[in-house]
Amino acid sequence: MAEWTEIKISVNAADIDKASDIANMVVPYGIYIEDYSELEEQVMEIAHVDLIDEDLLKKDKSEAFIHIYLEPDVNPAEALAFLSERFNAEGIKHEIDTSATQDEDWRNNWKKYFNPTPVGEKLLIRPTWRDDYEANGRVVLNIDPGLAFGTGSHETTKLCLETIEKYLKQGDTVLDVGCGSGILAIASLLLGAENAVGVDIDEVAVKTARENAELNNVSDKFTAVVGDLTEKISGKYNLIVANIVADAIICLSKGVRNFMNPETVYIMSGIIDARGDEVYEAVSEDFNVIERIEDNGWVCLVAKIK
Repeated sequence: MAEWTEIKISVNAADIDKASDIANMVVPYGIYIEDYSELEEQVMEIAHVDLIDEDLLKKDKSEAFIHIYLEPDVNPAEALAFLSERFNAEGIKHEIDTSATQDEDWRNNWKKYFNPTPVGEKLLIRPTWRDDYEANGRVVLNIDPGLAFGTGSHETTKLCLETIEKYLKQGDTVLDVGCGSGILAIASLLLGAENAVGVDIDEVAVKTARENAELNNVSDKFTAVVGDLTEKISGKYNLIVANIVADAIICLSKGVRNFMNPETVYIMSGIIDARGDEVYEAVSEDFNVIERIEDNGWVCLVAKIK
């Protein structure tokens, strides 16, 4: 019988709320949190007694833990890359530990979770190690995510790919904020974009994105930059896509219009549905949201300048 994988994340107790929101993006149906920072106050408030087990009193109150349990058919490598990139983007110091009750070699055999996958009407996402596939007229995007987020299997990535396919025009210029493996920028190029820029705070992700551009013979049209959001970006783009966390989207949206033309399409994803309305309202201050798409607990917004 296949066993679940446990991911245990340690963070500063002060960051537990933001960190748990990000963790819920991997497992929207629930996580387990250990946070003893306000243990005594909470016990007094609820039970009005000061009798607490000595072992609990000895717990480090400056540190908190998030436990995530992945089903047997969920790719742990994708989940880890997602968590690490999102925590780094939010400036959350963290350590991630994993354990599996039976299959402890998932670090080496995770590729079994990643199969050739059709996305939208035109794309086929193909792992570089899989030759047993039929394109059936689709544009093949070859991808080796390595340690970067973005295989196309996560709902947020699929939402972005489908939305890019819908709004991208031949010859467009594209900016991918939080590019991860580069999958969104590379897909744009394969679908007819003239050039694309990807930016990510993670150096490993940027390196992976460049390698994936070479795999797809679009490296001459693709530029990857290490940076936080748009701090190192210049120019104007016809299409901007950001598959990042809700808070980062709200922050990005305050200045992203500097990189937009009047007709630029701005695609935002990585938004868990519980925060969809909050992001919608924040973005609506400066943009017209022309479409809101939801899939399995995730929200994708499409906007233009007012």
